[in-house]
Amino acid sequence: MQTLAVDIASTFVDDAAALLSGLGRALLQFVMAPIDRIANACDTAGVLAERRATFRMWRTSRARAGRERRRFSLFGRLNPFRHLAHLT
Repeated sequence: MQTLAVDIASTFVDDAAALLSGLGRALLQFVMAPIDRIANACDTAGVLAERRATFRMWRTSRARAGRERRRFSLFGRLNPFRHLAHLT
């Protein structure tokens, strides 16, 4: 019986946090809309669109890598060239 009460309370707290987070995000988007419109109007070279596309690609590749459980060997962690993998 106690675990049911704890589950209900934790669910309520999680839902309240998600609601506040969503409302905060909506309010921030509403406040920043005029600034975003001005920035997009002034972006003649397309730098903002390119930056957004790069960020989306980076975010989806990180999520995909997180889903794929990689096995790291001891040599892989000690390899001095492991940070240069993006060059290949």
